[in-house]
Amino acid sequence: MTADHRSIRWDTPGLSVSFATPEDGPVSVLALRPAGSPSPAPVLPGGHGEQPLVELSAFGHGRFPGSYRHVDTVIGRDLRFASETRTEHDGRHELRLTQVDADRGIRVTSVFEAYGATAALRTWTEVTVATDLVIDVVSSFATGSFLADARAESVDALVLAHADNDWIAESRWHVEPLRAAGLVDVLRQAHHHQPPRTRIALGNRGSWSSGEKVPVAAVAAADTGYALAWQIEHNGPWLAELGENGHGAYLLLSGPTDQEHQWSVRLRDGETFVSVAVSIAVALGDATDALRALTDHRRAIRHPRAADDALPVVFNDYMNTLMGDPTTERLLPLVDAAAEAGADYFCIDAGWYADGHWWDGVGAWEPSTARFPGGIAEVTEHIRSRGMTPGLWLEPEVIGVRSPLAETLPDDAFFQRRGVRIAEHGRHLLDLRHPAARAHLDAVVDRLVDDYGIGFIKMDENTMTGPGSDLGGLAPGHGHLEHARALLDWIDAVQDRHPDLLIENCSSGAMRMDYALLSRLHMQSTSDQQDPVAYASIAAAAPAAILPEQAGNWAYPQTGMSAEARTFALVNGVLGRMYLSGYLNRMTPVEVDAVRAAVAAQKTVLADIRDRHPVWPLGLPAWDADWVSLGLHDATAAQAYVSVWRRAGDATASLHLPWARGRELEATPFFPADAAGWTWTWDAEAGVLETTAPTAEPSARTFDVRAL
Repeated sequence: MTADHRSIRWDTPGLSVSFATPEDGPVSVLALRPAGSPSPAPVLPGGHGEQPLVELSAFGHGRFPGSYRHVDTVIGRDLRFASETRTEHDGRHELRLTQVDADRGIRVTSVFEAYGATAALRTWTEVTVATDLVIDVVSSFATGSFLADARAESVDALVLAHADNDWIAESRWHVEPLRAAGLVDVLRQAHHHQPPRTRIALGNRGSWSSGEKVPVAAVAAADTGYALAWQIEHNGPWLAELGENGHGAYLLLSGPTDQEHQWSVRLRDGETFVSVAVSIAVALGDATDALRALTDHRRAIRHPRAADDALPVVFNDYMNTLMGDPTTERLLPLVDAAAEAGADYFCIDAGWYADGHWWDGVGAWEPSTARFPGGIAEVTEHIRSRGMTPGLWLEPEVIGVRSPLAETLPDDAFFQRRGVRIAEHGRHLLDLRHPAARAHLDAVVDRLVDDYGIGFIKMDENTMTGPGSDLGGLAPGHGHLEHARALLDWIDAVQDRHPDLLIENCSSGAMRMDYALLSRLHMQSTSDQQDPVAYASIAAAAPAAILPEQAGNWAYPQTGMSAEARTFALVNGVLGRMYLSGYLNRMTPVEVDAVRAAVAAQKTVLADIRDRHPVWPLGLPAWDADWVSLGLHDATAAQAYVSVWRRAGDATASLHLPWARGRELEATPFFPADAAGWTWTWDAEAGVLETTAPTAEPSARTFDVRAL
């Protein structure tokens, strides 16, 4: 470690980060590389002209020049290095870099955390003022070091990997040049001396943190072998911005902003605002290598809970089965069939709390006596008698407009705009900053756990908040930010009170797929997609954004399916967390045996899934690709479980396994145990496994692949 008036270097077992600290300019990132990697290309002395580490805009103190971009802020440019603090405890390394704008009375601290030997860091910004200031943008992280790190000559060499997200169409990855993604070359040298104004803006609005975009992406230099991946850890709106400055590309990451999300916050003398956290991972390789480094980091930042160690196989009665219409009569045979198949938990999904139409009447979460004439405890006790733990679907953050609670809870317990209670999709939105809202949810969860022995909650959220709540004179976006943080506090308190309770993160499938929530919750529903063929790309792509041990992929085989269709549906759930469904009670013995074999395969995978890393032998899955593939790789054993889905097109695909190149390869059927017509050949020199499916019908297999 070295420090002087011009630069600071921070080394951890996994990272090496250099910052410019010029006397007449703001702090900037000079280099961000894996530990032990070669130094980056030279940069300008002292970092002059580099992208400032912190961009900060406030009313009356905007940008120069003005644009839609959130760089070039006047305050960000006027910040000056003041101090640094380093600590290390139990493998957690922390660096705090403080800058000041003495004239405006602003103190800004960038906090960096790194864990163990992971090539990643977590960071956020803390802003303290000595005067009245209304902030409308504050970056959590910004860097312009990428071209130097990548030894790339221009922005033309960079590619962006990012994913669109939507209900039943999650994790649609694209890998494209920055130019094609929207960063137009304006040929500024021929016309002006200012930087271009164009940008690529990725982000989400309202309460769905992944409603339109997955809050994970990567930028890579294809020819020089350097990649940087990021995730934004906020259960609400966020922004990732890429553009050009005088030296190449910049990246800026933030939570909500005024321009995009109606967010601002007034700070008075001595008050502090803390931005949302973001994480950055780097690798000497392509985008998938950086995403693998982010996998290690996700494991490091998760809140440890002993209950998470079990990794149970969960049966849920919803998808392609009861679809929100459970009764005692329908559930009991499903419970028996799920137990026989090897499930560990049985979750009763939506509808258990209402006699008929329920969408706009929810909120009390009392079991329906019409659906359960003997009480819902008859079903939960039967679940336990079959050796499984009972679970329930719950959508805690809403109160239906027809619910009696809409009248009894105070107005201030709900999102409001200009004194009017927000109503969306037939629901009012609870504001968890209010003690009455929180007390209501505490009472619901405590009752379900204490009275019915519930050990699993599928926590859903199907209603968008809009920009937020302006209650108390706040900007709507800041009201939403405070609510989102209050929701996290509530979850933490629930799990402290009920340490054995597992909570699944769901939001119309995967509309809140972020690590503010997933650092706390047990697993993530990856989709509500009902077509197993369409689901293949979702299941294959999920570990790019979430841990494989949290990826709740539906497997919903049905009686009467062809052998190939049944296998395809089950393969969707093998490499991740199998979320089993389907009318197992109606199946023939042969069909039941297939389900049991899939559950057994899943449990074999789960034995060491937390030590494995995702690999994509066909690249990050495109939504409409004919073939997709996902592997879970154990580097120490030179072994991987590899799922391959052939949906259409050519009968043969080339799987790239660079970790096995130059060695003999043993590939054996893992699920199902019989290859049933699939064939393969290995090209050791190229590191390519040529795989051929037997039929024109969609077909899938999972292989156990070992380098010898």
